[in-house]
Amino acid sequence: MKYTLRNLSQDEMRNIVGVNDANIALLEQLYGCGIVYRDDYFKLLCDDEEIFSRFSRQMDYIVRKCKDNIIDRDFITHSFMQTSDDEKEDFADEIIAYSFSGKPFRCKTSNQLKFVKAIKKDDLVFSIGPAGTGKTFLSVLLAVTYLKKALVNRIIITRPAVEAGESLGFLPGDLKEKIDPYLMPIYDSLDAILGKEQKDKLIEKGVIEVMPLAYMRGRTLDEAFIILDEAQNTTDKQMLMFLTRLGFNSKMVVNGDVTQVDLNINRNRSGLILADEKLRDISGISFVQFDNNDVIRNPLVKIIIERFTI
Repeated sequence: MKYTLRNLSQDEMRNIVGVNDANIALLEQLYGCGIVYRDDYFKLLCDDEEIFSRFSRQMDYIVRKCKDNIIDRDFITHSFMQTSDDEKEDFADEIIAYSFSGKPFRCKTSNQLKFVKAIKKDDLVFSIGPAGTGKTFLSVLLAVTYLKKALVNRIIITRPAVEAGESLGFLPGDLKEKIDPYLMPIYDSLDAILGKEQKDKLIEKGVIEVMPLAYMRGRTLDEAFIILDEAQNTTDKQMLMFLTRLGFNSKMVVNGDVTQVDLNINRNRSGLILADEKLRDISGISFVQFDNNDVIRNPLVKIIIERFTI
């Protein structure tokens, strides 16, 4: 079963195949069959019509995008995830923002695109789904974009400091040093988008604040982009406290995974689960549900999540 390639330059072909045919090896892993590459076609060493149909849809997408994108492992994996049926959107068309080094950031799944559109439309957005779906990174990316466009004056990023099987008290250092490990995913996202030097300057000036949730009490945040990460580990009272910080001309994004609640469920109910039950029908509030198909890490992560949630 052959997929024929037409009207592609040598550079475009090399881009699709990858260095030392690395992309072919990855495609073989994803489809579970051998793939032979010649000058103008790919041949699948299997007779499964469904597999060939999906492979053809993925290659159609890759061929359209190879002129403007680097076809690497990341691109191959995510285009594979988005070709399970015939009606898929071109996620790579719209550039959301650029990193400090000029790297373009684009949505990689339909739910990521839905998430970005929801943030632009509504003042309060909840994103719920498994790890690795880009919830934190996209939230921070949009926050930085709004700051650069002067749509907000500051960014506030917070998460609850809830132990995941270990106690804060056993960690060395003062409170900041104990809390910082919980905030590292946020710092990593800011570094990728702004660069460490600019991030440090904005934090020093107070334009970006990264803090544990407990420090949010008593504040009203106008003209700010506010992100609550790991929201499944808030109690119902903490969630109410956080949501009522929303001020005028502000955006608020709440991210979490209801399958990874680290609270003592005998004493506390997850504020994210409660918010999902109570707030879905309110105009101006959006809920975006991510699933395993949105996982954008190593392909094994998707399989691991599926096995652990059976």
